[in-house]
Amino acid sequence: MSNLVNDNLYEMRNKLVKEITLLSYTQFNGRPGMNMWSIAQVCHHLVLVEQATIKAITWGLKKGENTQKVRKNVHLILDRSKKFKAPEIVEPDVEPFEVQSIIDLLNDSRIKLLTFLSTIGDKSLLAEKSFKHPALGELPLDQWIEQIYLHEQRHIEQIKEIKLLLDARH
Repeated sequence: MSNLVNDNLYEMRNKLVKEITLLSYTQFNGRPGMNMWSIAQVCHHLVLVEQATIKAITWGLKKGENTQKVRKNVHLILDRSKKFKAPEIVEPDVEPFEVQSIIDLLNDSRIKLLTFLSTIGDKSLLAEKSFKHPALGELPLDQWIEQIYLHEQRHIEQIKEIKLLLDARH
């Protein structure tokens, strides 16, 4: 995995944790609208996406043939004018969360991701094999890794918006 990707994973996760660390239980679990997630749910979704990414890369690596597809512009994920419906596998719980328990889940899922990636012997396979991404279609496995921090960046912007919406209600 390139240093740039690694740096971006760390940088984005640090930004995310900084956004949520000082939130009260009410701010963390408050929903600004009926059809909107709370900040806690957004964060739980990010944990689930990271776990699902490990599964997707595992399945993609198990595919016998190399399925190199056209590289995608994964930065499209940052365009928040495009709404995506989260697949059921990455839909967050509706139960409230404690901030620290979500931070622990985020840390745990990141350690699992980095540990998993470190076990891949031939890293070149990540660029040669692909797996279908729910929003981006057939995606090279190395771009699955890249989309983690871009997806987090997208949701950090959403978290900032939710904070503003919740503040406006008080």
